[in-house]
Amino acid sequence: MITIEGVNGIPEVRPGDDVAGLIAAASPGLADGDIVVITSKIVSKAEGRIQTAADRTEAIRQETVRVVARRGETVISQTRHGLVMAAAGVDASNTDPGTVLLLPHDPDASARRIRAGLRKRLGVRVGVILSDTFGRPWRNGLTDVAIGAAGVVPIDDFRGLSDTYGNLLSATVTALADELAAAGELVKSKLSAVPVAVVRGLPNLVTDYDGPGAAVLVRPADEDLFRYGSRDVVFARRTIRQFSDQAVDGEAVRRAVAAGIAAPAPHHTTPWRFVLVESAATRAKLVDAMRDAWIIDLRGDGFSEESIAKRIKRGDVLRDAPYLVVPCLVMEGSHTYADDRRNAAEREMFVVAAGAGVENLLIQLAVEGLGSAWVSSTMFCRPVVREVLDLPASWDPMGAVAVGHPAAPPRDRAPREAADFILTR
Repeated sequence: MITIEGVNGIPEVRPGDDVAGLIAAASPGLADGDIVVITSKIVSKAEGRIQTAADRTEAIRQETVRVVARRGETVISQTRHGLVMAAAGVDASNTDPGTVLLLPHDPDASARRIRAGLRKRLGVRVGVILSDTFGRPWRNGLTDVAIGAAGVVPIDDFRGLSDTYGNLLSATVTALADELAAAGELVKSKLSAVPVAVVRGLPNLVTDYDGPGAAVLVRPADEDLFRYGSRDVVFARRTIRQFSDQAVDGEAVRRAVAAGIAAPAPHHTTPWRFVLVESAATRAKLVDAMRDAWIIDLRGDGFSEESIAKRIKRGDVLRDAPYLVVPCLVMEGSHTYADDRRNAAEREMFVVAAGAGVENLLIQLAVEGLGSAWVSSTMFCRPVVREVLDLPASWDPMGAVAVGHPAAPPRDRAPREAADFILTR
């Protein structure tokens, strides 16, 4: 039989309080095999994760490493823990007016400390779960999930086993820690002042060792099929100029190219070609040759050496990027007319189509979790680019796209009002 019991008598928690000591005093009857489910908010208070703020806006920004979706004032964001949740877990309820609560700095480490504290005080081997409230895609209502755990089996992996009908299971992984967190919430409540629950009857889930914690429940962002909502995907594209050392998955870039060639084009043509510069030696050779060509052009235009150095530095994003894509325009399928005006318009149509292809590429790179910067510099030295990359004379390089994993979250985009760019007739 499984029982769930709320722990009464825990006072208002203040910074510096010993959570394990408070629980031990309020529930001295804890026994081996019990699982203690603790609202993470009291752990945040004890750890001093309280911030003075008129509202949550700045705290959410500080705790966010990636905005997943935004609608009005509602922000779904990824925290540095990897959790994807509303408002980056920043809470303004059950805390003093004018303050907000942040999530524990390391919820798994907090769970381990509390478990050790309960063992020291009561001599018992219990599991500990830190829970927080989450919404779910496609479901109304909230439920608690585990954001920290110690001494508890967090998942039950059935993959590779067979069901009672002999069917091989290939995707079944049960989130035990989340189920326990939700069970604990049945006797806890935001309004009841009962921040701790004890789940009894599942000693098989309590381990001698602390275990991997709740971190194993966090799905890596690059495995998330729903990384962005449809209304947010365009705004996910940002210009990234500093990249980490993490390698770029060439298959992810190729998927982005597939999005690029889905763009519209005139006359049912395919005016795009994408050169993937995966060789570090080729990237260095290309950027060096482009730099030398720019310097010659700038000196010919009368720029000072100081000014030239500043302008050349703008190309560092291409030099520092771990991967480059050079989109090219081809005019195959274009029409030739008797007058230059119509021929110029024909080329403009193809250039616009090339831009649409590049934009699709950039957006899909963002969906794949990659940052990018589209730099137009190849247009100033097309012959050099063709020579280094051994391209046909009919391929027109339309800039270069630096690709990589962002070294830091992009800064907030300056607000723009669509109405400022609209003319209605």
